[in-house]
Amino acid sequence: MPDLAIIEASHITRLQQRIADQIEPLLDDRPFALVDFPDHSNVGDSAIWLGETAFFAGNGLAPTYCSSLKSHVYDDLKAAIGDGTIFLHGGGNFGTIWKAHQDFRIDLLQRFPGQRIVQLPQSIHFDSADSVTETAKAIERHGNFVLLVRDRPSLEFAQQHFQCEISLCPDMAFCIGSLTRQTPTVDLLYLLRTDLEKSVVGLPEHPLRSYRIDDWLDEDRLAIRTTAAVSRLLSLASHPDKARLAKYDRLAKARLNRGIAMLSSGQVVVTDRLHGHIMSVLLDIPHVALDNSYGKLTNFIEAWTADIENMQKAGSLAQAAEKAEALLR
Repeated sequence: MPDLAIIEASHITRLQQRIADQIEPLLDDRPFALVDFPDHSNVGDSAIWLGETAFFAGNGLAPTYCSSLKSHVYDDLKAAIGDGTIFLHGGGNFGTIWKAHQDFRIDLLQRFPGQRIVQLPQSIHFDSADSVTETAKAIERHGNFVLLVRDRPSLEFAQQHFQCEISLCPDMAFCIGSLTRQTPTVDLLYLLRTDLEKSVVGLPEHPLRSYRIDDWLDEDRLAIRTTAAVSRLLSLASHPDKARLAKYDRLAKARLNRGIAMLSSGQVVVTDRLHGHIMSVLLDIPHVALDNSYGKLTNFIEAWTADIENMQKAGSLAQAAEKAEALLR
């Protein structure tokens, strides 16, 4: 029987190549920006960020300007990159669920008409026709927006509503590459959402198994502040823009490492977080995927990872428990 780890590594390589095929043609020798750094505790967004910076580094590039929502200064962005490309951090905030990020996206389109803005791979979800119209008008008026999406329903929605260049592209977290799994401490880890995209209700039943239920939104604030403080000290001898990128990468790596430790704690993982699934693939952990509130996991899996050997999909918590038991045998 083929080594599953080799199979998964080959699958990761194919996804990385698909990303390169979509984004490398958008690169040039001008300064560029990478904005909307995810300065919050969600490990998945940090995994995306590190994949993005790894992709650019693999092409011998680094953003001249980067920012989070709180640190962003439009004049500094313009001064740093001139007419270069603005890359927007990918993820799952294109639409109405995470309003602050969508508002920033619309504002960016309005402030930089005609200057190429590339939205790195996103899942799309709107629950307001007015918001769709607002976004469509902003994209049309801007005139040079490139939209990369992570799944086919998002692709079809974008093609129906938005007048711009649109392509299907895997999640940028795959550019991190394979990760090293730590030693499990329980039979089963349930990594389940506790935020606005939560869909799972109830508790699993495993009378003969050790298991834990957790989410990765809580973090050690002292450790994060320490990481930020170290970055500030290093910045004293660095160019401010390079120092900010180094700070962001350190924060993202600290959060990614927390996620690695959490996922590794389970011999098998059950999760309704997309990056619980993606990182389980990168860590080669057997896992069961449940959906979030609007089908994001199913849509992504059908596009890119349906043939992963040690992954199962489930439609309910009870079914997930049964499939997790089977993966343990």
